[in-house]
Amino acid sequence: MADGRPILQRNQPPGVPPLPLTGERTLPDVPEENYWFQRHLVVYRWVADQVAGMRVVDMGSGEGYGAALLAEVAREVVGVEANPEAFAHAVARYRRPNLSFVKELIESYGEPADGIVCLQTIEHLQNPDATLAHFAALAPVLFISTPNVLTLAPPGADRSDNPFHLREYRPEEFADLLHRHYREVRLFGLYHARKLALHGLALKLGWDRVHRALGITKPFYDRFTPAISAADFKLRAGSPGRLHRCLDLVAVARR
Repeated sequence: MADGRPILQRNQPPGVPPLPLTGERTLPDVPEENYWFQRHLVVYRWVADQVAGMRVVDMGSGEGYGAALLAEVAREVVGVEANPEAFAHAVARYRRPNLSFVKELIESYGEPADGIVCLQTIEHLQNPDATLAHFAALAPVLFISTPNVLTLAPPGADRSDNPFHLREYRPEEFADLLHRHYREVRLFGLYHARKLALHGLALKLGWDRVHRALGITKPFYDRFTPAISAADFKLRAGSPGRLHRCLDLVAVARR
């Protein structure tokens, strides 16, 4: 909320209703949300490099930007989204011959595919085991991500204060969950790079105290946050024990 008013997407095409920023899903075209949008976008781009020519289902496609990106290289992409406002927005905004959207729960969508993409969604689910079993029956490969609770939540806490998350995972828990449904699981971690890595170093050196003392917090972050790009994140492969400091857990799982 900004001054009691909802924060809306900016500069939407004619006839496309802007979505409000609620915290349930990330959105493009919201400068205040750009850190989270770019953090998600870099993983979608990484997945896109691996799905050329495939029929792909983007489970929990939200605003639609990720499904549209995948459709640039995949043979066909279906975005599955249960929220009526997000679904209507995606249908109105993203139009390609090989891209469609379906308003349905991801637990019940039943069309087979070459691959399933499910990014930043498993933490919202009441029954993740049943959903993963459903995914494994529909497609031979799953690209999936979730926040790492060890860096999202306060130290020692079981979860963050995000009201939309039902369960947040440690690397070992995420790996165990996937191994119950897939024969092969390759794990990766998402980390800060470039200017975000420098910003992290500045924070360790006391930058928080400096910008508050100088009274420049808002002007600085009003410029810094919109300038973040996908290049300010990097993915690294690793075993669960080596991923404790990553931001997000990312996996490719094959049945």
